[in-house]
Amino acid sequence: MKFIIKIFLILVVAGSMASACNKQFLDLKPPASIPTNEAIVDESSMTTAVNGMYSALRNVDFFGRSIPIDGDLMADNIYIDPVQNSNRYLIDMTYTYTETYGNIQNTWSEAYNAILRANNIINATVASSATVDQLRGEALTIRALCYFELIKWFAKPYTVSPTSPGVPIVLTYDPFAKPARNTVAEVYTQIEKDLTDAVNLLDPANDKNSSYVTQLAAQALLARFYQFKGDWGSAGTVASNVVSAGKFTLADSSGLSTYWSNPFPVSNGLETIFEVEFDNVNNNGTDNLSNFYDQAGYGDALCTDDLYFTYSATDARRGLIQSENRGGRAVWVVHKYPNTTNVNGKDASKIIRYAEVLLILAEAYARVGDNTNAQITLNTLAQKRDPQFAGYSSTGNSLLNDIYNERRKELAFEGHRYWDYVRANQAVVRQSISQYGPGVPATLPAGSNKRIWPIPRAELNANSNITQNPGY
Repeated sequence: MKFIIKIFLILVVAGSMASACNKQFLDLKPPASIPTNEAIVDESSMTTAVNGMYSALRNVDFFGRSIPIDGDLMADNIYIDPVQNSNRYLIDMTYTYTETYGNIQNTWSEAYNAILRANNIINATVASSATVDQLRGEALTIRALCYFELIKWFAKPYTVSPTSPGVPIVLTYDPFAKPARNTVAEVYTQIEKDLTDAVNLLDPANDKNSSYVTQLAAQALLARFYQFKGDWGSAGTVASNVVSAGKFTLADSSGLSTYWSNPFPVSNGLETIFEVEFDNVNNNGTDNLSNFYDQAGYGDALCTDDLYFTYSATDARRGLIQSENRGGRAVWVVHKYPNTTNVNGKDASKIIRYAEVLLILAEAYARVGDNTNAQITLNTLAQKRDPQFAGYSSTGNSLLNDIYNERRKELAFEGHRYWDYVRANQAVVRQSISQYGPGVPATLPAGSNKRIWPIPRAELNANSNITQNPGY
């Protein structure tokens, strides 16, 4: 874990927090120099620290690009143009990553960097107040979100092997610690505790915009957590609470494109519950997520035929994908992130949207055999996107397949498709493999070691108590 701490200190000294922190935060001594309670001494310094925590999520190999890209690329929604590309993410697409692969190393270190920033806030000895409780609740939610990503990428699913090695749980700052990997179940327990504690601390009346954690955002993430855990009763209860709050709405079919064209956080509850914001100053430049889809940028990531033809001709979501010319070839180009050249704002990375909560709720109903409410909930979304659709009337496994199909269509290009395969313990099967080019696997079996990433070599070198995943 020394490696993780060193990365954090280097980032602080180098000023990586500058994108969302003021000079006061940058002038603070590193955590190794002074106790946490001196670094964050009041509501003002805690607010500044929280802004720095949010900025850590923007990293290119975190929510800035790699996580949403890989969640579709390692499945069957997108592929890297085999003829004209920037050589990015080919390793991910072909499942040939190793323990020295830079993208994976960066995801690991950036997740722990964000966790360390959250820990600094959570452990600060500032007297409780409405503002302090709100900020601490936001930090608990972000810590849970980061651990959730780590356990997804670097460990077996809870539903497959809860006792297998997970990732190290680090809740306090100790530059000399060399923690071993906690089990998957232990990490899940910590995530659940953080999110439930956050819900209790966050003020339900605090309606910050969608670039900040709110109480409903924490509950939405908790519903997703229970979905991955396979706890369908809890997933349904929490998702239902978010829906019943009545604060979020879906864009109708005529307004969906306008919604995705908006680069700014929202306060009106339209679609977005929580997102990582990028603006004209705080962004990743040519490495923004949008640049990887937009033909005005790299444009390397293209939609598969299989996904495109899943949409009906009257489905508004199909309009977010367009046939364009790339190197003399007709390809399907994604327009879900259209603000590459917008000088006023850049596209956000959506962490969780209201549509996903409805899909979680529909699946929770279906999993416990409540077909009627599952159909009603699923059709609320499906018919909003396609007013000409008559609605689903299936039951049992057929209804579950319809829910997974709607998840694919609705959450495409947001990084969820791969995880639907993983949590269902199903093989990834790429129906449009001919588009991928030579040497790209058409399947990724459920039992493959490549289903999860290797622990980075740099971490193994720095911490003798860390063990590697099988097959690396």
